[in-house]
Amino acid sequence: MTEDTIGLNLRNIRAASGMSLSKAAAATGVSKAMLGQIERGESSPTIATLWKIAKGFHLPLSRLIGEPVPEKAAESATFRTVQFPGSIAVKIVFPFDPGLGAETFQISLKPGQSHVSQPHETGVCEEVFVLQGELEVLRAEQWVALKTGEGLRFKADQTHGYRAGAQGAAFLNMHHYPRHVGAADIA
Repeated sequence: MTEDTIGLNLRNIRAASGMSLSKAAAATGVSKAMLGQIERGESSPTIATLWKIAKGFHLPLSRLIGEPVPEKAAESATFRTVQFPGSIAVKIVFPFDPGLGAETFQISLKPGQSHVSQPHETGVCEEVFVLQGELEVLRAEQWVALKTGEGLRFKADQTHGYRAGAQGAAFLNMHHYPRHVGAADIA
């Protein structure tokens, strides 16, 4: 994934929705200038900015960060890890599947690193399964400790977060969306 991929995806999504940059800015809470810079590949958006855009367009995150893949090939596609500067590393394991209403990521945190995420769209639920290390998950304003092989499900339409232990952590992060998200499969 490169800034060009994100820009192309955003440009295609915005064009398919018929939104101007001004309307997209109003829907996402991201400035018109920033949206334009992202579309032109002139800016490396943060994960927080991408979530605002996804929420504003009522789309899953993988639609913004994933390489455009023909529908049939999506089942076996291999995705690159996206390292957000000063933040988490995200790799799409399974892109959004409209039939399941879900997508899966592998997320890596460096030792002691934490990431707090703003609320996702109403009704979004997340599942976390720790692959390596120890992880604390912020849910319902409390940190819950998890070890390798443990998991947790929580409502992600509220502030939530992740905090790695001393050895860092890698975990699967499944997002389950309400039926209306991604329903109009924009190409």
